[in-house]
Amino acid sequence: LQLRPERKNTCHISNYAYFLIISNLVFTVLGLLVLVLGMWGLISKQSFAQEKIGSIGTDPMLVFLTLGFVLTVLCLSGCVGALRENCTLLKLFSAAVLALITAQVLAAIVAYSLQVQVGGYLRSGMLAAMVRYQDDLDLRFITDEIQSNLQCCGADNYRDWELNIYYNCSAPGVLACGVPATCCVDPLENGTVWNSQCGLGAQLLDEFSAQSVIFLGGCLGGMSRWIEQHEGVIGTVGIIVLGVQIVTLFITTRLLESIQWHKVYV
Repeated sequence: LQLRPERKNTCHISNYAYFLIISNLVFTVLGLLVLVLGMWGLISKQSFAQEKIGSIGTDPMLVFLTLGFVLTVLCLSGCVGALRENCTLLKLFSAAVLALITAQVLAAIVAYSLQVQVGGYLRSGMLAAMVRYQDDLDLRFITDEIQSNLQCCGADNYRDWELNIYYNCSAPGVLACGVPATCCVDPLENGTVWNSQCGLGAQLLDEFSAQSVIFLGGCLGGMSRWIEQHEGVIGTVGIIVLGVQIVTLFITTRLLESIQWHKVYV
């Protein structure tokens, strides 16, 4: 009479373990890719050089490095815990997943309730990125991607580039009173050649004349419009990601219960 429940329980343990092993292996590979990306970014920019090591704490690539490391360690603990049926590792893994779920829910609530303040932080961040545009390759890449993809220029409008010492109208260089080429409506000549000088002198133009050369609207408004247009997709992806984490937590809890029951009654 006791053989059937024992076999059934063993099957349950295997199914739970297989699910956790496979899912955590997938996310471990993803974490390693993010980790390698962050390390590659730091090495390619020589961020570990003596003259740059002092500012490494503000390097955006450090975010990828930290995220990849945390994701890799977390998923490996879950994978090894499920493979070895180690209760200690599984408990640590489930606690970390629970903390992650809680942090995401709290972050979503705070972001929704403090939309005005979040918008202010975004504005301050983008203005700071524009100030350091010529000196930080990461910030330049991010700013260019935002401006070209959202077809915008500056934080509020194209005249925000006056904040940059190279694009300031009092600057001595050729960039004075200009904007980056990613602000241009058509930065390509004949559709093939990138014209890096298409934004020169754009700040000297009035809005009527400038609208045929550069994008007048700021990127903060572009971001708001993009979020409004894709809020359904963003919400769906967020729910799916949160759902996967909740299912993982549930499976881990069930696996722990099955292991403990198996140790007691078998």
